[in-house]
Amino acid sequence: MFSKKSLLTISMLLTLSLILFACGGGTSDGGGDDEEGGGGADEQFIQVLTGGTEGTYYPLGGTFAQVINDNVDGVEEANATSTGASVENMNSISEGDGEIAFTQTDIASYAAEGEVMFDEANEDFGAIGTLYPETIQIVTTQDSGIETVEDLEGQTVSVGAPGSGTYANADNILEIHGLDIDEDIEARDLDFGDSTTGIQDGTIDAAFITSGTPTGAVESLAASVDVNIVSVSEDKAQELMDEYSYYAEDEVPEGTYGLEEAVPTVAVQAMLVAHSDLSEDIVYDITKAIFENTDAISHDKGELIDAESALDGVGVDLHPGAQKYFDEEGISEE
Repeated sequence: MFSKKSLLTISMLLTLSLILFACGGGTSDGGGDDEEGGGGADEQFIQVLTGGTEGTYYPLGGTFAQVINDNVDGVEEANATSTGASVENMNSISEGDGEIAFTQTDIASYAAEGEVMFDEANEDFGAIGTLYPETIQIVTTQDSGIETVEDLEGQTVSVGAPGSGTYANADNILEIHGLDIDEDIEARDLDFGDSTTGIQDGTIDAAFITSGTPTGAVESLAASVDVNIVSVSEDKAQELMDEYSYYAEDEVPEGTYGLEEAVPTVAVQAMLVAHSDLSEDIVYDITKAIFENTDAISHDKGELIDAESALDGVGVDLHPGAQKYFDEEGISEE
């Protein structure tokens, strides 16, 4: 026979055991919380590959990362990473070292076809859309005496970081003007920051810079010296566009870098691409977030980013997620 006190103790122990069992204390599953609450197991980390810190891609990429973090479910975290820009970004995407990348439209086309600086075709990406003109700026000082592209002959000229889109643009423009990048100039392979530093300290005479205007590195140069942007004449621009379909006429606006009048030149387009392994749903949500939250883009180029023009000059296949977004909006390539 149990005493009343013993029965009470046994009853309390049984009740406690039932409570612990109900709370999962006696299970070996251990996955219940993640299955119920998500736990982040299925969320996607997004690395946005940009460019050098002195260009446009990097600060704009930081803004895009924030827009993604604020508006896209299923993304654990999006971060912008400084890189060597277009060519490096396309190689990194091919190698699986990034999820989203900035690139020039011409470089994306070269990558897709395995041409120029790419040894084989890259089938591991799809376009999200174009963003704004990437203006080819031939930067020098007013005291340099360089007024035309032909004046670059015999000069020390930065043509962009090795293998960069800027290098390809410099090669194309020099060729159209009858100059050879290897024979007619003293070429230096420098990034934007080193290029403008070189101009300031006199170690180089001019630099090709392909970037949205205003470009931070050139603004910094203009704060200490009088900058001159060498023009590309209308007839040479047309010749270039006839030879390479991804170029378009452009200008560096009056007032930029203290310029007294607009300077005619040419441009390619900046664009975003996504790795093919990113799901259709994630890329759809990212595309929608970027093009429907342009008011949150804290960069001058935000004013030019518009879904209505995002398919202009794309030149490569869209990622299925981006295609779904533009189809829903009734936007198609012209």
